[in-house]
Amino acid sequence: MRKLSILVLLFLFIAGPLLRPGHSFPQQTQHPAFKEREAERHSMVTNGIENYPHMPVKNLAVLNALRHVPRHVFMPEEVRHLAYENRPLSIGYNQTISQPFIVAHMSELLELEAAHKVLEIGTGSGYQAAVLAELCDSVYTIEIIPPLGERAAVLLAELGYHQIQVRIGNGYEGWPEEAPFDRIIVTCAPDNIPEALVEQLVPGGRIIIPVGSQYETQYLVVVRKTINGRIIREKQSAVRFVPMTGKTNL
Repeated sequence: MRKLSILVLLFLFIAGPLLRPGHSFPQQTQHPAFKEREAERHSMVTNGIENYPHMPVKNLAVLNALRHVPRHVFMPEEVRHLAYENRPLSIGYNQTISQPFIVAHMSELLELEAAHKVLEIGTGSGYQAAVLAELCDSVYTIEIIPPLGERAAVLLAELGYHQIQVRIGNGYEGWPEEAPFDRIIVTCAPDNIPEALVEQLVPGGRIIIPVGSQYETQYLVVVRKTINGRIIREKQSAVRFVPMTGKTNL
């Protein structure tokens, strides 16, 4: 782990804020964490996601992704015993790892296909990015808090997620150099939908984003861009996310 951390820091020094875990740290065998606590993960999915009393998730690929990704390694040691409870947990820096049901629900709303190119705003622990990587070939994820982004990049590399690229930056700006994206998912709540993200979405694409300030009711919103460029917003259920930080250029 010490050697791997040194390599990540060296890469940051040479290449700047873009972290490419898959390219920097290729994995030849599956990490042992995937075999740990499997029964707990299966129980979490069955009881807290597949049979959740409100809006149960039924997409088989999403359910299998949640069964496979070892959630416990994405959180601090002191809360790992709670990893497979259906609840958000602190990961430090006033941030949380989302409730497993919310991760599954938002992933299902994305309607992902294997060939999709996905942008995630708010890497956090890296857990949502790992779930996305189980479902599609290309994931780009942005984190504004450097220690979280760097830690997530190292962990995702260790787990062998070669198709995930991590960047330290301002999520309000998206990732214009890699745009357009087939799908965009935001795991923190802005007051309004950032226009840059809408611009970086392909026609026919969709954004899943919680919207609203921390002092009012937030709602999950599905944003669809039609083939002719029309934007359609559909308000879903009430949610609670940490606020999206950074500056918008609007």
